[in-house]
Amino acid sequence: MAKLKSKPKPLVHKTRLANGLTVLLREMHTAPVVSFWVWYRVGSRNERTGRTGASHWVEHMLFKGTARFPADALERSVSRTGGVWNAMTSQDWTTYYETMPSSDIDLALRLEADRMRNSSFKPADVDSERTVIISERQGAENSPMFLLGEELQAAAFRVHPYHHEVLGDQTDIESMQRADLYEHYREHYVPSNAIVVAVGDFRATQMLARIRELFGKIPAGNAPRLFARAEPEQRGERRVHLSGDGQTAFLEVAYHIPGARDPDFLPLVMLDSILAGGNSLNVFGGGLSNKTSRLYRALVLTELAVNVSGGISATIDPYLYGISCVVRDGRTPEEVEAALDAELDRIVAEAPTATELAKAAKQAKAVFAYSAESVSNLGFWYGFAEILDDHTWFANYLPRLMAVTAQDVHRVAKRYLARTNRIVGNYRPAASGPAAASK
Repeated sequence: MAKLKSKPKPLVHKTRLANGLTVLLREMHTAPVVSFWVWYRVGSRNERTGRTGASHWVEHMLFKGTARFPADALERSVSRTGGVWNAMTSQDWTTYYETMPSSDIDLALRLEADRMRNSSFKPADVDSERTVIISERQGAENSPMFLLGEELQAAAFRVHPYHHEVLGDQTDIESMQRADLYEHYREHYVPSNAIVVAVGDFRATQMLARIRELFGKIPAGNAPRLFARAEPEQRGERRVHLSGDGQTAFLEVAYHIPGARDPDFLPLVMLDSILAGGNSLNVFGGGLSNKTSRLYRALVLTELAVNVSGGISATIDPYLYGISCVVRDGRTPEEVEAALDAELDRIVAEAPTATELAKAAKQAKAVFAYSAESVSNLGFWYGFAEILDDHTWFANYLPRLMAVTAQDVHRVAKRYLARTNRIVGNYRPAASGPAAASK
């Protein structure tokens, strides 16, 4: 009788605790290091008018410590081990991580379990962080690209809460109180709305037992109230014009595209790679040189633009594909837009060549490899994929991307790169604003 082959053990062990906490564990014994992540399904997508920026502000507050782990003691404890820790807030999620020697990782587990429930939100700390965040926002406003991006995003989303920046509107930062932030924290920072990820040098059974011991006793909490209104279809091109400080003009064009779970998303990733060179979806992974991309050749080598880049984000709900251009001195946004339109019209009219597709696939493989080469990178990927869909979204990402055909790219180009589906924005130095340009 033939012996049945046993199924290979999964790389990632997924468990859901009784209180709803999702746990993802990946053993890697190549170095005595562990990266530990806690993800919460809350970001600027979950913020109502009047509370924009609350998710980002709550992220700041969790570094103010708890009764058990005061802020100054936390910093010293993590640094003493040679570890690193940080946090990030996005449209769809907030995440916290520690990457430390495996012998010290229990500190990260105890810290995150405690601040999931016991962060203090002292009024004095709330006030001090208000000042920090207002300063952060005002610093961002020194960048014309931030100002242009914010205006373009607001024009693109009139209903959906992707309308506002993660930093929030300054009027809300100035008016929100401690009670508003604490309510946001207690509503969303519950096990049933969270994902724990550990990657590195540990035994899964022991790690799971410790996670269950520390996190399993935290009450599940109620399902947060979802605030995400569907954006109606855009029925015509929208334009925004800004002027301000500086000597440089900028052009940004954005198109509505579907979320990461849509079958068209990966063909759009390949389209971005062909047009602008492509980038990693991982916040730790950079892109490759885009000097052989279509848009670089059409805009930079012709000395119309100093730089051009594409931006595609994997999001839960439909978002935007953006193309940003730094206009060369002596040129105008209109000249750059005309050349950009010519290239976009070309890919809408004709599918990319087999050579272009093969090059884009090769670049995608390289970017993907760079973005998954460490325990921290993998910790990000697994949690990020679980937020979007399931951690297997990451495991299946590259094979699905390699299955994209030239016809798939052509199809999504025709579908999404329509003038009626786009928002165009330009920024001019004040001395050459719309009034001056029209002379």
